[in-house]
Amino acid sequence: MSQTELAVPPSPEASVPPPAETRRRRLGWLDVVRGIAILAMASYHFSWDLEYFGYLAPATVSTGLFKYYARGIASSFLLLAGFSLVLGHVPRFRRRAFLIRLAKIAAAAAVISLATWFAFPSGFIFFGILHSIAAASLIGLLFLRLPVVVTLAAAAAAFVAPLYLRSAFFDTPALWWVGLSETLPRSNDYVPLLPWLAPFLTGIALGRIALAGNWLDRTAPSDGRPNKAARGLAFAGRHSLPIYLIHQPLLLSLVALFAMVYPAPAPDPRQALQLTCMATCTANQTEAFCTRLCGCTLDRLVEQNLLDPLNQGQIDVRTDSRISEIAGRCTMKAQE
Repeated sequence: MSQTELAVPPSPEASVPPPAETRRRRLGWLDVVRGIAILAMASYHFSWDLEYFGYLAPATVSTGLFKYYARGIASSFLLLAGFSLVLGHVPRFRRRAFLIRLAKIAAAAAVISLATWFAFPSGFIFFGILHSIAAASLIGLLFLRLPVVVTLAAAAAAFVAPLYLRSAFFDTPALWWVGLSETLPRSNDYVPLLPWLAPFLTGIALGRIALAGNWLDRTAPSDGRPNKAARGLAFAGRHSLPIYLIHQPLLLSLVALFAMVYPAPAPDPRQALQLTCMATCTANQTEAFCTRLCGCTLDRLVEQNLLDPLNQGQIDVRTDSRISEIAGRCTMKAQE
């Protein structure tokens, strides 16, 4: 998604700038791949919008195949950003170009955080895909001249770190960006540094391997004119950052306008609660445990006539003692 670059003081061998035609030629296929990634992200966000307005069942886009689809999209953006970092700065680090690109990504990330703070305060994006790319770009500079095997080992370590290093120490909001907190924060796009540094470093390793093997020269575009679809994807790939910034507000507005004319039918409150509970719970627990916990919680809410007030927003789940008591008892029962 980003055309990032590469750092570290240049070696004597790299002090002579390569020919302009080699360094400045864009890789058309890379723009196309980036365009496919932005199109996939738009399709996922459109599905999110449909769920938000009730056209899809609650928790649809956060569970099952949709969940893995979203992870695949995020991984592709980070991998492409790492790959592009190598292309932009090997063999010569271009400091000004790197800082300009980093500033654009950081500014766009700040805009996303500010906009979602007002639009979705309970799930605003404090460290999403753009934040992750900006942070990974800085860290990636350390790996541009290290052996590829070291970069791949670091990518593997970043991938497994959340499986073994989670700690309550990271539960403070100031450290949520690391990705090692025991309690996952609520956010509409949460892409913490760990494990998401892994695809970025993998992209760096692939870029280094491609340059070392002269693979990029072999994939040079032919003289034939690409078809309209390829040209459209390449255009999207070249302008992925502005497209990323405007596509979701546009899609959300369109679905909102449609909902004013053809509103979605009201969902079954029991099914909605069950799906939402399962989506939240399975992020940290087994499906069997979550099935017991969510079933118990739903039964208790119905018994105490709390389900409708909860769905209507009349109950604050963070402060209502009845909700915390139900959660505590059902957790103990699910653990039996």
